[in-house]
Amino acid sequence: MSGRRPVLLVVDDEPSILRLLRDVGDRAGFEVVTCGGGPEALEYLHEKTANIALVDLQLPQVGGLDVLRAIREADPQCQTVLMTGHATVDSAIEAIQSGAMDYLSKPIDFGRLGQLLAAVLAESDRRRAVAAADQEAARHLVCGGMIGRDPAMQELFRLIQRLAPHARTALITGETGSGKELVASALHEHGPRRARRLVTINCAAVVETLFESELFGHMRGAFTGATENKPGLFEAADGGTVFLDEVGELPLNVQAKLLRVVEHGEIQRVGALQAKRVDVNVIAATNRDLLGESAAGRFRSDLYYRLNVVQLHVPPLRDRRDDIPYLVAAFVRECSARMGKALTGVTAGAERSLMTAPWPGNVRELRNAIERAAMLAEGDLITERDVLAASKIGRPSVEEPPTGPRRSAPGESDRLDLVERDHILSILDRTRGNKSEAARALGVSRRAFYRKLDRHGLGGSREGAKTDADPAKPPKPGE
Repeated sequence: MSGRRPVLLVVDDEPSILRLLRDVGDRAGFEVVTCGGGPEALEYLHEKTANIALVDLQLPQVGGLDVLRAIREADPQCQTVLMTGHATVDSAIEAIQSGAMDYLSKPIDFGRLGQLLAAVLAESDRRRAVAAADQEAARHLVCGGMIGRDPAMQELFRLIQRLAPHARTALITGETGSGKELVASALHEHGPRRARRLVTINCAAVVETLFESELFGHMRGAFTGATENKPGLFEAADGGTVFLDEVGELPLNVQAKLLRVVEHGEIQRVGALQAKRVDVNVIAATNRDLLGESAAGRFRSDLYYRLNVVQLHVPPLRDRRDDIPYLVAAFVRECSARMGKALTGVTAGAERSLMTAPWPGNVRELRNAIERAAMLAEGDLITERDVLAASKIGRPSVEEPPTGPRRSAPGESDRLDLVERDHILSILDRTRGNKSEAARALGVSRRAFYRKLDRHGLGGSREGAKTDADPAKPPKPGE
């Protein structure tokens, strides 16, 4: 096993038990954290996570079952074992219903405990192996820095490789953050001009009055402040490739001059009398419907058809969710190397959250989310808690929020709260509104389930709770 050792949390008010279990856990290969009571354990769980927790049932102040439920709510991936010197059938049933993986009587059967620890250790190793396999697979699903196993992405990669040697003009379409610049870079790198410059122009970031000067250059004295001759970006890219990002932002008068460059390879500096020839490939990208913009008179139709010799579309991340694990693996590896952290992947809970998030900002937003979560991660795996915390410190997306009823849902500022809310709604739909079955399906107690309903504004009041129980079956202990 490589990387940081999995964490064993022991909660007991007997110092001798803490010392004994510390030794057992250490020999089994765990990093052992001991807490002398419930409040100390809850404080630890507020900031950190564990792979397995051994919790005494009879704790002062905060009981063992309450600690167990808090662990379950804080990190559903943490396995929990309840320990007690006063074993009863009822307490064992309640422990299992509260999410414990097992129930140990004192004096502890160390053979059984060893089996439990070995199982958790094996699961930890398995998760590391899966994460390593995803990272290795990601290396083989790359084209020009893009990662894609989805059929649409694989087809895009094949088109890039076939078109790059020949295409002198191309138009790339796709939503903001989907990776259009990477497609342009891949076209350049797979083409015959790879040894020459690729000059990127963000058309949305150029001050409108300076477009001509930035793109085509100017002569000394052409305007106030033009104290010397200055070549434009097309001249700088002579012999190479110009990438016009967000080309739909170009003013109409500049579009006319761009058309001349694309058609005839001629530019004219602002204030110059003579045109100058340049030899460049032109790749343009946009998140707009340029055909619609052309029909509305905001984009020249002749320029659109001249740029649209070859069109490549980058699908949004929501349409290729199977790529998310591979993207996550690559981003985690990248963050691990840059931050000097021994990160090997993400937990199953974190992956579920990432897989179901809407990602209006596409791959760029996912990369930023992983970077923030990697900063917050304390172990070798990014947890669901890290992902949730990262979403809270992230800047609001500049995109419009998703349409539909979720606009008015509580917790709109927290994207992952919306994911949880939608998941609860789907479970309730599947169980036909039976809250007891829904709680069991989610792996939480009914009390915790009602708190979740209240938090998401889904009618979590316990009034009428009897109506969702099966009248033919008495409630189980702990429900």
